[in-house]
Amino acid sequence: MHSHITATIGPILFLDDLDGSRMHLSALFITPAGDAPPPSLGLERDKVTPTRLTDFDHATVWRARFTLLADRTSSYTWNGDTYSVASDLTGSMRLAYISCNGEEVGDMDREGSERNAMWARLRDEHRRSPFALMLHGGDQIYADEVTQGHDLSDGWPDKSPPAPTEAALADLRRHLRHRFFDRYAAIYSAPELAWLAARVPSLMQWDDHDICDGWGSLRRSQTFSPVGQTLFSAARESCLIFQHATIDGDLPARFADLEGRHLGWGIDAPGLRILAPDLRSERTRRAIMGPGGWTMMEAEAARRASGHTLLMSSVPLLGPRLSVLETLMVAVPRMQKYEDDLRDQWQSRAHRDEWRRLLRLVRDMVEHDGNDLTSISGEIHLATRAVMDLGQGRRLNQLVASGVAHRAPPKGWARFLGALASLGEDPLSGHPIRIRPLPGKSARYIAERNYLVLERGADGWSARWDLEESGMTGSLPL
Repeated sequence: MHSHITATIGPILFLDDLDGSRMHLSALFITPAGDAPPPSLGLERDKVTPTRLTDFDHATVWRARFTLLADRTSSYTWNGDTYSVASDLTGSMRLAYISCNGEEVGDMDREGSERNAMWARLRDEHRRSPFALMLHGGDQIYADEVTQGHDLSDGWPDKSPPAPTEAALADLRRHLRHRFFDRYAAIYSAPELAWLAARVPSLMQWDDHDICDGWGSLRRSQTFSPVGQTLFSAARESCLIFQHATIDGDLPARFADLEGRHLGWGIDAPGLRILAPDLRSERTRRAIMGPGGWTMMEAEAARRASGHTLLMSSVPLLGPRLSVLETLMVAVPRMQKYEDDLRDQWQSRAHRDEWRRLLRLVRDMVEHDGNDLTSISGEIHLATRAVMDLGQGRRLNQLVASGVAHRAPPKGWARFLGALASLGEDPLSGHPIRIRPLPGKSARYIAERNYLVLERGADGWSARWDLEESGMTGSLPL
């Protein structure tokens, strides 16, 4: 599918913000260019007409902003259909977490039912017991091939023209914008995801493949080249439109920096805080977060929050001792191409001080609130979990669910990581990190496509993974 869509895509729901007992939502629609606007949304007392958000050559993107009460189940109507939304955030509820919705090579050419098999499972799970929110933890699209097919970017990042003209860069921007559009339109028109996205509001955090593989871990000369900056700008605009239903100057109140210098955000629901710092916008080879990200996280750490905190870290916060692997990779020429992948991780030697700084911040948050904090991550195309002992009977749980559409790596890789994890890791003295098996499993890493279910019941929060071959795991209390 390339730019020419033939029918309306949507509604795709996004949670803009929570404010007391109200849920502020956006519904996104994509129509062929020149078509009339999508029909209005029908709510209990009024109608909301979608307004134009932005245009592409062959399509227009529309958005309708509306509110639902957040203390009861609601619904809205559109185009003759009624959509039920599990919008009661006050008591028992379920959240879904997914990441890595695609693959680096040939993702647009995959057969739909194979590609979206886990989305179909998630849809069936929602029908059985509805989800209030869908958390998307990074790599919502795989944009690695968007640079192909244009003279300026064909060889990027390995080679880049030193001084392209303004006209050539404007042409590149147009090319990239439409290649990003193709990917988002293809994803949102997949029937399995589309059915869910019309009924479950999404909250999204981007990662490298939403820009390009390893964004921020590449060399400065690549990232800050005219081509690199044009790519980032097109990726960021696409992310705002298709992952947050917004554009610059119009960011919803949940964003920490309304100027958009970074795209970190936070949500407060009764007894639940969800934090999603931006680990890409300010990233360099030496830093994962920049001044904006640290300002956001330190402000959150200083603020009292009641109940459970979910920290979305697009790359896992707790992991094995990757420095061992980095040393091996530098020594083996064939492995050097994976160096950027390792540099992408908190555990990389390049980020060790910053990693400690964030772990101390998380420890302090747990200590002064007396509340539990769970870190959830994607990125690694495997399912796993980890525990960091915080002392006084408290611990930081980390849950990794990765690869809702990305096929699993070889089982040998999972075994190798498991062996590496047996070495243990303690970046903060007295707070050891241990990689633990999922409920009912013996291996530390599971190489199957998966997503995560987070549930709040009478006894607090628990988690289960749905694994493609093994099915749903037992419940892990958090």
